[in-house]
Amino acid sequence: MKRERYEEGKFEEFQPPETSLRALTLLDEILRARPPQDARLLNYLLLLRHQLEVDEKQFQEAQKALQEYEQVYEKLTSPANRIGVYLGAPADGIAIIAVGDTEYYANIDPKLDASNLQVGTRVRINEAFAVVGDLGYHPQGPIVKVQEVLEDGRLRVASDPQGMSGRLVLRGQELTDVTIKPGDEVRMEPNLKVALEHFAQREARDYYFEEVPEIPWSAIGGQEEAIRVIRDTIELPLLHPELFRKFEKQPLKGILLYGPPGCGKTLIGKATAYNLTQEYRKQTHRDVKEYFMYISGPKILNMWLGESERMVREIFAAAREKAREGNLVFIFIDEAESILRVRNSGRFTHISNTVVPQFCAEMDGLVSLENVVVMLTSNRPDYIDPAILRPGRIDRRVKVSRPDRRASRDILAIYLHPNIPLDPATVHEHGSQEAAREALLDGAIEYLWRKSAETEFVQVYLRNGSVETLYWRDLVSGALLKSVVDRAKDYAIKRAIECGEDSGISLPDLQQAIRMEYKESEIFPKSDSQEDWLKLLDYEPDNVADVRPIRPQDRERQSVSKRNIV
Repeated sequence: MKRERYEEGKFEEFQPPETSLRALTLLDEILRARPPQDARLLNYLLLLRHQLEVDEKQFQEAQKALQEYEQVYEKLTSPANRIGVYLGAPADGIAIIAVGDTEYYANIDPKLDASNLQVGTRVRINEAFAVVGDLGYHPQGPIVKVQEVLEDGRLRVASDPQGMSGRLVLRGQELTDVTIKPGDEVRMEPNLKVALEHFAQREARDYYFEEVPEIPWSAIGGQEEAIRVIRDTIELPLLHPELFRKFEKQPLKGILLYGPPGCGKTLIGKATAYNLTQEYRKQTHRDVKEYFMYISGPKILNMWLGESERMVREIFAAAREKAREGNLVFIFIDEAESILRVRNSGRFTHISNTVVPQFCAEMDGLVSLENVVVMLTSNRPDYIDPAILRPGRIDRRVKVSRPDRRASRDILAIYLHPNIPLDPATVHEHGSQEAAREALLDGAIEYLWRKSAETEFVQVYLRNGSVETLYWRDLVSGALLKSVVDRAKDYAIKRAIECGEDSGISLPDLQQAIRMEYKESEIFPKSDSQEDWLKLLDYEPDNVADVRPIRPQDRERQSVSKRNIV
């Protein structure tokens, strides 16, 4: 393009330069070349320069707005990127990705550093399904339970809460070296292809664990026969396995402790765990630890189908795992009749119809393990399904009876030990602390064992027509005797606070505690329900026609009727 310019009054052809020049720069050159004496020209040139500055600024703002518009327009009209999950790289520049349930063999954008991509991370995918961006791990996702860990590191996880169906998934990069065990939980990415986060399942590992205190056999009074049977059936196979193998005798896997409540079934279970572990340490010269799993039967019951069975599976899975680690494992199930009740064939399905078979299957799976013991307790063993109590599962039934007079004194002596303060007058009367203690024990047992109208407690009507009256002594238990001593301590403490002098337990304290225990104790049912009372009585349920507790008002009516007859 040619332009014309004015020079010395003549027009000449002008060829513009190839590079663009700013108008302000040219104007500045003109200002420097102007005649210094022409003030009017100077004003026009300065005004022109100001206008050029304004125009240039507006042009730049308009150009910037246009660029922003073009960027927004490009974003709004460009297609959306899909999001997939990165599963690995079979070759350089190639990625295996998953979008939903579909997998793709895709290219990786050369601008993207493929070495930073981790298995399980989210990636951006363009229309050509090429990986063009890394979005990192997904912060959310479903949590599923691990059913099995394969040798190559893959995980078999449950697809439903009952664990009836499952799928195989990969481990994320951060879980490559993490120890994952069946029963643990993992967080999946939304495509359910890769496990991203690990959660140790507390319920299966530590929830049932209970610390076992030091309970020597001497701390259990009045149960010598039950202790002997337990030691013969559980302790001997563990301490002398070579003899049992020589005679081809399988060790027992489980025992049932049954009897009235409060007589020491739970205490015997913990004592078994403690003493058996001590003997096993001495025999094997290894630092073996007991793992006592206390399970309350009613807590396993769950209204949701399959949940109770799942908990049974987890209990035994945790037991097998701890046993393989070298621990002595004791599975102690209290109130077993609540979950292992006799199955029925009625039209309505009871939870025991599915829990009992699951329990039997788990018991059969313990045959290969020598250091797992299953102990059940029950107040009503007749309610437990016979399949549980057959040989090979629960092989022995050990009755934990109520203590007799000698055993009751032994139990009372355990709780009223020599460190308990005694009444100074009683100590002075008998000459020494130990003599006073023996006198209190004899006096309390004599008061408890007496047979009078005051100690009549319940009448049992048998099916043969006879009626038997039970007294305080017939319903004594270790728990009741412990509560008696605790009540007596309360009386002595209150007396010491009120009188402001040394005080201790006296015989009247023990006698008052015995009376109040049989009057207010929560051990005894408040109703006349035969079902509730049969749990406390040492009678076969089939032989009992009726049970009638004797209330204080009944004794008053009887005494009035006797006076009227006289």
